[in-house]
This record gives sequence, structure tokens and C-alpha cells, in this order.
Amino acid sequence: MILRMTAIGALALAAPLHAQEMTDAQRSEVTELWEPVPEVIEAPADAPPSDAIVLFGGESLDAWESVDGGPAEWIVEDGAMRVNRGSGGIRTTESFCDVQLHVEWRSPPNDEGHEGQDRGNSGVFLQERYEVQVLDSYENPTYANGQAGSIYKQHIPLVNASRAPGEWQSYDIIFTAPEFGSDDRVAAPARVTVLHNGVVVQNDAEIQGGTVWIGAPSYAEAHDCAPISLQDHDSDVAYRNIWVRELN
Repeated sequence: MILRMTAIGALALAAPLHAQEMTDAQRSEVTELWEPVPEVIEAPADAPPSDAIVLFGGESLDAWESVDGGPAEWIVEDGAMRVNRGSGGIRTTESFCDVQLHVEWRSPPNDEGHEGQDRGNSGVFLQERYEVQVLDSYENPTYANGQAGSIYKQHIPLVNASRAPGEWQSYDIIFTAPEFGSDDRVAAPARVTVLHNGVVVQNDAEIQGGTVWIGAPSYAEAHDCAPISLQDHDSDVAYRNIWVRELN
């Protein structure tokens, strides 16, 4: 819309000049936009962008708390944080709406012989409601809308880009929060794009509602911005290098 209105305005200003009198350069300028000028940020290859909020950099859980309230009780070691089984999930102390989220995760070696949903299970919850599944899906059959890279029980990933257990993997998530009308009904559903290890596995997928294990998802209640949470699903899943950029 900005481009359309700007082009129309520029054409109106150029109207006194007969089209045949305009040079190609003048005609090309009609659709040039010079404002707003994008903000300059640094994007180093081995660190978060300069405008990112670092949620976990390898040492502190200060940006996190227990989903039940109180301090986060997960284990921090060797530059990563690991699920402390039975302590419950954790969530950010800050709330977010539209975001770009980077998360690196590692499922544990399968030395206990687990299969299916019992292998390296966790999850990244956007706004504490919408789950991108974390699972050891390397040579581990399970229901397709519950494997790694799925929007749990909603969208099957386009491909299985999983690495072997014990190897670090990454999610890069672009999330658009849902919008609600004055009647508290959803006016625009949430949408998400997910890259798993650099491979697109969800392409602008429409989220059908909050994640549920049993039954169909729905937008049961209107909500504002909310924390990002990580699930304790009784598995020694580890996370590192977590950062987020707010998309205003």
C-alpha cells in the first residue's frame, strides 16, 4: 500500500510533464522509495544480530523463570541449559508478540532404548500456547504431526531435517501473533515459518489455535503478548544460543 500511494502521488506531481517528454530515468524515479530508511544493524556470522535480545548466552537463566512461578531450576553446564526433569517448564520473564526466534537444541543419546514420543521430547512454545515440537526424530518413526519440526498436532513438517541424537540442531522461527477483534474472537490467526537446521520445514503455516494433546485446537481466549516457554517432557534435552528479535 505504501508503494501504491507513493507511486500515485509521484505520478500526480509529474502529470504536467507530458509522458513523451519524460526520460526513462524520470519514469523510473516515479516508483523509487527513499523513506523510511532501514535501521543499520550488525549481523556477525558467529553471534546474534546487534538488535537481538539474548535469552540465553550460556551462563545465566536470568531471562527465565519457572512456568509455575519462581526461579528457573534447569541445569546450566558447558554453555548450555538442560531440562531438570520434574522441575517443570520454563518461560521468559519478558512477553513477546511478533518475533524472529533462534534456538539451538540437542536431544540426548538414546541409551535408554526409548522410541517414538519418548525420545528427546521437549517443545518451544510461542506465547506459551503454540508449540514447535522438539523430538529426536532421527530414524525414529512416530506420528508425523508430532515429529521434530511439526506444529504439534497441527502441521506436518515439509521434510525431516533431523540430525542424530547428541548433535546440536537449530530452529529459526518467524512468528506472527494472532489478532483478536473487539468481540475477543480471532480476527487473524497466528502464522509461523520454521527452518530446521537451515531447511524450511514450515512455510507460513496458519496456526489453528492453542496446542492440545487431545482434541482439536482452537483460539479459546483472546490474549496479548506472552512469554516464550520451553517444555519439561521428562527428557534430558539441552538448549543453547537462544535469542529473539521483535518484529514491529
